Amino acid sequence: MDFPFRLVAALIDINTAADPLAILILGPTGSGKTSLSLELGDRFNGEIVSCDSVSVYCGMDLGTAKPTAQERARLPHYLIDIADPDQPFTAGAYSRAARAALADVASRGKLPIVTGGTGLYLRALTDGLFTGPERQHELRARLDRSRHRHGETWLHRLLSRLDPASAARIHANDAHKLIRAIEVCLAARKPMSEVLARDPLTGFRLLRIGLNPPRQALYARLNARCAAMFAAGLIDETHALLDRFGRVKALDSLGYRQALGVLDGTLSEQAAIAAAQQGHRNYAKRQLTWFRREPDVYWIEAFGDDPQTLRTAIELAQANPFHAQTTLP
Repeated sequence: MDFPFRLVAALIDINTAADPLAILILGPTGSGKTSLSLELGDRFNGEIVSCDSVSVYCGMDLGTAKPTAQERARLPHYLIDIADPDQPFTAGAYSRAARAALADVASRGKLPIVTGGTGLYLRALTDGLFTGPERQHELRARLDRSRHRHGETWLHRLLSRLDPASAARIHANDAHKLIRAIEVCLAARKPMSEVLARDPLTGFRLLRIGLNPPRQALYARLNARCAAMFAAGLIDETHALLDRFGRVKALDSLGYRQALGVLDGTLSEQAAIAAAQQGHRNYAKRQLTWFRREPDVYWIEAFGDDPQTLRTAIELAQANPFHAQTTLP
């Protein structure tokens, strides 16, 4: 009796195997994702699609640990230096651009390798974002004024009446998300939780490789990297960006925020370095928490530049029969 079900499963496997592979390398900042992506790209004829919400910005180089010019010359990279810091680049914009890049890379017989630590961008790429109504600036302004008039908890109370399910998952102090949820409810004339519609990535088989090196060793790397950023001229880079673009949101990123403190006179350079180091360590923790929720991740408890990590990642890639066809000699 189960024959039809086994036949359907076999057909699904056949159809899935026809899709090209994409490798997603995820993990906390400083874990060696760039190194691993380059090695895999060299071996498997790959090209790199960045998944970093700050590396998209031109001129923000030292504080983002972008791949160096030499690394970017080694293999093609996408979604790096594609916007100015005063041009907001949303997760939705990233998803559209990254999907186009993946399709382009695969169409030329190359292996797309998505590399980066911005969890929201990765989720937007793989799962899509819900297609809600456009932002209504006048309504948003009215809601913000009402929040100041009625108190910080007013927005959450309002959303609780409109959409209890969304109110239960949005923190009462997260004004930005509360306003968006209320906006969607009023525009759609139904709870946001009922209009969520996502557009998951199709046409690819995804191999997720996660890096989770020993915590204390990771922290030591992050501390050294932060100090090196400042020594290389992060404060001067921040000053140049500030002169050109003003206090844009992008400059609130880790490293740049602390460099601004030096320029403002509220932090000494040593205090800024220490604050950036602590910020990166905290960020690494949050990234791991986020990525632990990703499905079907092959976790490797080591840095990306560890030879054993590379061997394991190669074995994972070669275990895919379709991908093995694209392996270089």
